[in-house]
Amino acid sequence: MLIADAQRDVRSTFLGGFVGQLVSAVLWGVSAALATWGRPRQAIVVLIVGGFFIFPATQLGLRLLGRTWRLAPSNPFGQLGMQVAFTLPLSLPLVGAAALYRMEWFYPAFMIVLGAHYLPFVFLYGMPLFYALAGVLVAAGFAIGRFSPGPWHLGAWVTAVTLLAFGVVGRFLVSREGILGAVAPSRTPR
Repeated sequence: MLIADAQRDVRSTFLGGFVGQLVSAVLWGVSAALATWGRPRQAIVVLIVGGFFIFPATQLGLRLLGRTWRLAPSNPFGQLGMQVAFTLPLSLPLVGAAALYRMEWFYPAFMIVLGAHYLPFVFLYGMPLFYALAGVLVAAGFAIGRFSPGPWHLGAWVTAVTLLAFGVVGRFLVSREGILGAVAPSRTPR
């Protein structure tokens, strides 16, 4: 399989990242709501523990949309996607260290790590849009952590909205490209 074909398969299967970013946006929104109206510990636990279920929830979302939820068997990018996914949990000790130093840095540090995690998606999906998503998250995380006198949960709200917006744009770009053919095979009895 050629690189361009593998990237097209990733874009088509995962709708340009739409479902995964929708799941992530909801998770960040729940964490933001808990940080705003609940307890900080709950907000942090929901984001960290919930993060481990983003990919299975994405697969479920794709199934509910009647779409295939896995890449073509000949696509070598399945392993790359898994490796990219593991960069985030392996970076959590850095986020924890920042939060132990200053609690207000939890979400900004997480935003920076999340943004960096999206850089390999440029190659994985073949979509330069992920450069912009990475840049927005890293820049916003840095700006909020360094300059914001606002509430500690501002970064969570910003991330939720950013992920949702970029997910919608990714979905639009893929639909405009006309490659949304990765529908789950019918299961008609023989």
